[in-house]
Amino acid sequence: MAASNIGQHFPGQTARFPVPSFHCARAAAAHRTPILRLSGSITALATPFDATGALDRAAWKRLVEWQLAAGTQGLVVAGSTGEAATLEDDEYDWLVRSAVELAAGRVPVLAGTGLSATSKTIAATQRLAQLGADVALVVVPAYVRPTQAGLLAHYRAVADEGGLPVLLYNVPGRTGTDMLPETVAELARHPRIVGIKEAHSGVERMQALLALQGEEFAVLSGDDPTAARAMLAGADGVISVVSNLVPGAFRKLCDLARNGQAEAAHDWDARLQPLHTFCGIEPNPIPVKAVLSRQGLGHGLRLPLTTLAQAHDAQADDATRLAADLETSCRARAA
Repeated sequence: MAASNIGQHFPGQTARFPVPSFHCARAAAAHRTPILRLSGSITALATPFDATGALDRAAWKRLVEWQLAAGTQGLVVAGSTGEAATLEDDEYDWLVRSAVELAAGRVPVLAGTGLSATSKTIAATQRLAQLGADVALVVVPAYVRPTQAGLLAHYRAVADEGGLPVLLYNVPGRTGTDMLPETVAELARHPRIVGIKEAHSGVERMQALLALQGEEFAVLSGDDPTAARAMLAGADGVISVVSNLVPGAFRKLCDLARNGQAEAAHDWDARLQPLHTFCGIEPNPIPVKAVLSRQGLGHGLRLPLTTLAQAHDAQADDATRLAADLETSCRARAA
């Protein structure tokens, strides 16, 4: 579908996004609210800290600007990769405001607002809507282990009351609860639920979700190692961790896969696989922040996360060199 030059929006939101990478789709039925369509290479941003553990605001701005210059098609602020659980509200608010200002309408800004309580998730979503976020990325409530009926009620309440379009986020390895495709099918009917980030890597799971995909509901991979496979099967894009390190390379992967260039996409993905492997060597975002630190973007993590074990230093060095080579290759071909 061709991109619109005028962004559709929910009541109370400012219309933005005159860019082809983030296009708007009108609902087929008149009763549905116009929705936002997410696609392509979207980065789940890490949050840089300085040597004292405070936000490294200069590094954050450099990271965001680098992502935008490299062609990243969306920014996720304060998701699990961004260590949202360790951020104070004022830090979180500054990160969102800053990302919105730097993006300047070129790409959507997604804010991670999912918490274990529905009331707190609604409040966080409302707050971030006021700060200019475009979409709420709402993870399945962690630790409390709701039933599928509970998930339906939770997401409907957030979509009804939060004031932002909602992107579902299923990552059972972190939350302890798996949102099943049958539940997603029910939620996809809601006019303010605009898609899902699915981190379950199974082929059958992605196939089941792609059956729900349409102009009103996007399906995004949340698993870097299988993202190319998902996009070649028809997924709209990926919310990626590795793209923190190689935004240009991930944009290229998405373009190849989404254009159906299977052989080229597989070849390029094979070059990225060592980064996927490295970024899984310890819990996310420990490995990715080890490379970002080597790239001059922040220092360390906040407890209970600790820095990468010294035993993996050589692998981190290798990953840093590979990331530089891949980005240089992308720039050389674009020149």
